[in-house]
Amino acid sequence: MKVPKYQLIQNDLRQQIISGKFENGDKFYTESELTKLYNVSSITVIRAVNELVKDGYLLRQQGKGTFVSRSRKGRLVEFSDVEVFSLENEEVLVVSCEKGNDARILEKLQLDKNDFYYKIVRIRKADSVPFIFHNSYIPQRYIQDPEAPLEHFQSIYQRLKIDFNLHMFEEPFTETNEICFPTPKEVAEGLGIKTSEPTVLQNKATTNSASGEIIEYTETYKHWKYYKFEITANNR
Repeated sequence: MKVPKYQLIQNDLRQQIISGKFENGDKFYTESELTKLYNVSSITVIRAVNELVKDGYLLRQQGKGTFVSRSRKGRLVEFSDVEVFSLENEEVLVVSCEKGNDARILEKLQLDKNDFYYKIVRIRKADSVPFIFHNSYIPQRYIQDPEAPLEHFQSIYQRLKIDFNLHMFEEPFTETNEICFPTPKEVAEGLGIKTSEPTVLQNKATTNSASGEIIEYTETYKHWKYYKFEITANNR
């Protein structure tokens, strides 16, 4: 699926803002500068900038120009998992890697109905205790060797880095966390719990900042005993 030019520019400009290239309240590029920078029409850059204004990254001031929003850029809030046990003896068991075409997942990956993805199921353990059940869905074109031994997919991020020079930790993502109850049977069996016990379900979509494509969509279930997170705000 071809990504519109304005969206590619929008993604690139957003990354520049997030990365700290501009300070809060700094004057942003002019329309003329953007058309020259990206070699596109003014209509294209105006649409990209309009989207960033709508999302709160930029602010227009009549007669003065466009500025980096103080409110959006200054609201640095981070959520991070706090592990409740040592991960020195962590291991990853790859259960399966299967080709799929389910409409629900295709929609999550923003793929066409005739496209395919690979579903990679993994169980993460610490001191032999299973605590995370991963379902990772990756567009077919990002899996170079689907017939490789399952151990090949222990670290999907490492595979994407080696095969496509994609640094997943640096790519933009959207994540939600919610309580899942009851827990699906397959997940409960993998975590060694009953379906009547809850898990924490994390849905996450990671985007290729260069192309705007969804690289990976995950549905990750975490054992309720091992879920703890920390919030920090304006800590930079």
